[in-house]
Amino acid sequence: MQNSIFRRGFRMSRSNILHKALIPTLLCLLALVVVACGGEPEVSQSQNKAPAPADKQVLRYPIGSTDFGSLDPALATANIDGFAMQTFYTGLVTYKEDHTVVDQMAASHSISADGLTYTFMLKPDLKFSDGTPLTANDVAYSLNRVLSADTKSPVASTLDPIKDWEKMATGKIKTLIGDSLIVKDDHTIAIVLSHPAAYFLQTFSSSASMVVNKNLIEKYGNKWTDHLQEGAGAGPFKVQSYSHDKGLILVPNPYYYGPKPKLEKLELLRSGSTDTAYRSYLAGQLDYAQVPSVNVPSVRKRPDYNHAVELHITYLNMNYLAKPFDTIKIRQAFALATNKDLIAENVMHGAMLPTNHLVPEGMPGYNKNLTGPAGVASTKGDPVKAKQLLQEGMQEAGYASIKQLPPITFTYFANDSDVSNLAAVLSQQWQSVLGITVKLNVISADVLIEQETNTAGNSGPLQFWFMGISNFADPQGWLSFNFGRGASFNVTNYGQNKSSDAATQQAVQDELQKADVNLNPQERMQQYNDAEQKLVNDVSWLPLYQSETHHLANPKLQLPGPDLELVAPDDWSKVYFAQ
Repeated sequence: MQNSIFRRGFRMSRSNILHKALIPTLLCLLALVVVACGGEPEVSQSQNKAPAPADKQVLRYPIGSTDFGSLDPALATANIDGFAMQTFYTGLVTYKEDHTVVDQMAASHSISADGLTYTFMLKPDLKFSDGTPLTANDVAYSLNRVLSADTKSPVASTLDPIKDWEKMATGKIKTLIGDSLIVKDDHTIAIVLSHPAAYFLQTFSSSASMVVNKNLIEKYGNKWTDHLQEGAGAGPFKVQSYSHDKGLILVPNPYYYGPKPKLEKLELLRSGSTDTAYRSYLAGQLDYAQVPSVNVPSVRKRPDYNHAVELHITYLNMNYLAKPFDTIKIRQAFALATNKDLIAENVMHGAMLPTNHLVPEGMPGYNKNLTGPAGVASTKGDPVKAKQLLQEGMQEAGYASIKQLPPITFTYFANDSDVSNLAAVLSQQWQSVLGITVKLNVISADVLIEQETNTAGNSGPLQFWFMGISNFADPQGWLSFNFGRGASFNVTNYGQNKSSDAATQQAVQDELQKADVNLNPQERMQQYNDAEQKLVNDVSWLPLYQSETHHLANPKLQLPGPDLELVAPDDWSKVYFAQ
């Protein structure tokens, strides 16, 4: 995984900043890897080789230059945190690499005819990794804890379809147990929603729904994640040791209810930057490493190279409450002055896929017929159209010349040269095509996240900035979640402004809301398709590219899919070293 800041979903790469981002909220492990452009995933490792001896079953995996942000499912927001947690926690359901949601701790589930009540029957004899029983009461406790105002969970909104979640998260009520979290017996729990949500199981497979050991939290309080080895979760692995300086060591969980891992040890190691981890892999010190984008062209023919398209979009945000971006045609001018093909090929070294989409390719609801703003289909932009739109937009807004435009500042964070180069190239394109000088402002990732949160409902502190998103495989998580009325991540203030287009934007939000509760899958996707095109026309985001993951893996390492970025709990039994 590449080190980056991510907006939602824990499927971030651990390197190029923007490839993924540190999102102050949301879904873990759900930016799914998808089949590479119309074919099968390129996986060099097969699953038909005999395992090597037990002493060879040690997987060394890099986690980057810093410690985990948090290994508490209620608090974790970084991708690498989610990757680690999926090995030793589980939830009622989980995602598979084909985008389907399957029962995990649950033996089965049912949905009421009105779509409001989800009832889960747990598998028998579930245990935490210390051997203590795990029941429906532990499931209810874990969900209730995430939603509690005392926890201050940044991922609480993942569970927003649950009835009264907002009252709980804001402290208006103290518990949902007995309200919308109903424990019927030790093996049965019912979850009541406030409205039908066809996407609920997708969101429910996030890290926020992982089950934690109440005894550990009550014993150690806020320091409980320093004692994960005492039975924190019920996943395929258990924590053997955790060092903030060195990393996390995991071994098979003898009480795991599914197929047991063949790996004898999984070492998630502090590894330095992506470049450092890449060099460590080449030196035989690691078994897996992301490839820095600058090196992608030179490794494509290596037998240990693999890649796959990800559900991740890198994009630019323009604040509708900050002039001049309250004028749609000026937003469109910037979008069409941006040559995404040049950026993907030259700046990102051919390692990314240029796109005009808000919903990524490879998932339900992807609209092949979508065009860019003003009907321009090409991802190269349209300089002539951009200049025309800029002039029309300035006239509408009352700017007699470019000199009268308010100063424009583009804010970004950079922890590698690719992003710095990207910002420079973007500013050059806008200067060349539009004649507009954009000031570049570099800040740290954590400050950018804080400022983005504070921009919701305000004209600042951000005006124009850089971000990325990973999320679950349903358009709701890409459209309604970011642009819906009152949506937590509507940081661009779409529909929440006083521009002349606000009423039109609010009509799009109404359409999104109807799609969210529509249980007819075909109608629902058509509604999302229509709304996405309108959002693109309004340049709700300025998408740049869809990410691909590029990695090298020990040739003896057998994998169930294209990479290790998303492995369902039971599929860890398929990860091993061959003879």
